[in-house]
Amino acid sequence: MTNLITTDRNVEALHRLLGIMEELREQCPWNSKQTLESLRYLTISKTDELSEAILASNLEAIKQKLGDLMWHIAFYSKIAAEQNAFDIADVINGICDKLVTHHPPIEESSEAESQHPGNLLTQPEKDPNPSILADVPAALPALIKALRIQEKAHRIGFDWANQAEVWEKVEEEIREFKQCQEKAGHHQTQNEDELGDLLFSLVNYARFIHINPESALEQANKKFIKRFHYMEQAAQREGKNLADLSLAEMDVYWEEAKKNLN
Repeated sequence: MTNLITTDRNVEALHRLLGIMEELREQCPWNSKQTLESLRYLTISKTDELSEAILASNLEAIKQKLGDLMWHIAFYSKIAAEQNAFDIADVINGICDKLVTHHPPIEESSEAESQHPGNLLTQPEKDPNPSILADVPAALPALIKALRIQEKAHRIGFDWANQAEVWEKVEEEIREFKQCQEKAGHHQTQNEDELGDLLFSLVNYARFIHINPESALEQANKKFIKRFHYMEQAAQREGKNLADLSLAEMDVYWEEAKKNLN
């Protein structure tokens, strides 16, 4: 196997990336105005795309998405360097120092699993009195964050006794959300609060029946997209524009899509 540490090709590739970063930061109008905050949502999107490529076992797409994330790392580091905060060398040396410091000696195999650098990458700084929820990343998508929070609470016994109780809670939240909607003069903040409680309880029920809510919602997204595309194509075959049709007319195509695609 090629030794990655001594491969000039890897060093040259990184040097090329940083050179392009410097050039675009100076000359490209879009690149020059980006900030740490403006890049954040783009990075989240690229991470999601990498996840999708991994799930599809598409190695070519994985390579491309890893490249996108490397570009973002270079971009963040460049912006930080302009602010005299840190540069990409600090980023790389920082993770190297962390790995070297925490990597156990080979002979201490009994501790290797708990101290493996792969496990240390996401560990927070040690706190004398850490919260049970301390290592749930604040930037996680809300659906996944809810699941992680509930899993953490479950580990210390703070959980419902059985599936039936969880479903009763779901029904309770549905009633409260409906009542909030029916109240005269109800406020948007109250609606949002009650809907949040309902969604949180549904995530909890999904956990109890061993369904990943993120995967379930993504399947629903894909199913809707597939059916919607069918509607558009069916309308086009008949010389119609879907957006010009009435809801009743669109429903005919929708039911046809459900029947044929199932």
